Amino acid sequence: SNRSKMALDSDQINFLVYRYLQESGFQHSSFTFAHESGILKSSFVGLKIPPGALIAQLQRSLYYLQAEVNLTEEGLPAETEDLETIEPLTLIEAVQPEVCEQRRQQLRARIRESQRQAGENGEEGDRGAMEVDYEIPPDRVHVLKGHTNEVIVCAWNPKFNLFATGSSDSTARIWSLEEDAEPIILRHLSIDGNEGKNVSAVDWNASGSLLATAAADCTVRIWTKNGDLQNRLLGHNGPLLEVKWNANSDMLVSTCLDGSAAVWDAATGARRQMFALYSDPCVDVSWQGSATFALCSLEPVIYMCQTGELAPLRALRGHTNEVNVLSWDPSAKYLASASDDMSVRIWDGTKEEPLHVLRHSDKVLTVAWAPGPRPLLASASVDAVVKIWDAAAGTCVFTLCGHTAALNSVDFDPSGRFLVTAGADGNVLVWSLQSGALQQIYRGGSSGVGTIFKARFSPAGNRIVACSSDHTVLLIDFKA
Repeated sequence: SNRSKMALDSDQINFLVYRYLQESGFQHSSFTFAHESGILKSSFVGLKIPPGALIAQLQRSLYYLQAEVNLTEEGLPAETEDLETIEPLTLIEAVQPEVCEQRRQQLRARIRESQRQAGENGEEGDRGAMEVDYEIPPDRVHVLKGHTNEVIVCAWNPKFNLFATGSSDSTARIWSLEEDAEPIILRHLSIDGNEGKNVSAVDWNASGSLLATAAADCTVRIWTKNGDLQNRLLGHNGPLLEVKWNANSDMLVSTCLDGSAAVWDAATGARRQMFALYSDPCVDVSWQGSATFALCSLEPVIYMCQTGELAPLRALRGHTNEVNVLSWDPSAKYLASASDDMSVRIWDGTKEEPLHVLRHSDKVLTVAWAPGPRPLLASASVDAVVKIWDAAAGTCVFTLCGHTAALNSVDFDPSGRFLVTAGADGNVLVWSLQSGALQQIYRGGSSGVGTIFKARFSPAGNRIVACSSDHTVLLIDFKA
């Protein structure tokens, strides 16, 4: 029966506890525990159990316990505004039935009060009994076709109703939200007319008038929003991985597979500087305003650089494996770095030691900052878990479990109330940042979408664009 298949025994629990002690660095404790429990004689020792298995299961259990608490008396998920007044469960609270019941009763009392007020105000309908559907309906998902290979990157224009995509088919495209508008195809042809291979990065300047693209033919290109090629920036000797405008939009930095990074004058296309700091690929850059920027690589060192300075300002050390991505928060006070060493580190850029080390149970692939004054950071991992952190305190606010495979993308909406996540399971999930609850889901995996590389909220917060390995772009109408 299913019940017998799901049975727990002490050996299984002891083995996961033993692995947790080992992974957490409690070497003496794990040694003692292994001998006292006899776990090393069990049949589980040779199994390939992923790191962080115990924590992952506890997180999932906590998520489901919270989901149970968040139900109305009719057994339906409660509304977000009702959940805002209820504190989320901690792990210790979740194992105390009386605390769970107390939260449940608090929520239901809040719902009854909301319904009473609605009745007094003459509003129709019973919110508590209203059917809640997480699924984003098909009529709100538009599948845009045209690319002939994987669509790797996407970016919304900050000022106009446009977004750009970059693909392995040697093109970028500018898509308009105007009805029946055809996308503008930006062909990446080298000077001799050959295709420029994959387009690895797209980035709009602050005014939305210009789009920078980086491609595997060693070239940065600058295009107008109407699709005219304005300039080719030549000087790299390897495929490009990233390109970013500074805050003033008068300079760009590009990063290269050969470990170099170049600073360009946006107006003239002249190369101002070349930093050759790494022997491994230089994978990301993040500007701290208009003159200072951070670089990272497959080497575990982050360099702070400044335009006009020949040498880096400082080296930030602490990671023990590849650094995948960098991001400054909106106030430019905190730098977040995500690494294959299963951690996110928070730096202030002036010290060589991190302020905080934030842990996942597997490689961390991407991060994003919330808008607004509170330094909230989202991080996403190969463990399929998203964590929301208070970067100033170094504490975890929410753990979001809903995906089934590695995560590639996290992005906050402009209000900071919602987070969109996407990854290798092909699904797009939208979460409430007030309650940590799942709000909406598009199940692209079941319709063959493949891996989603990026998902981004529009500047107005009413649309999400997602780019996929199945050569398509998804445009989702989002309604809070």
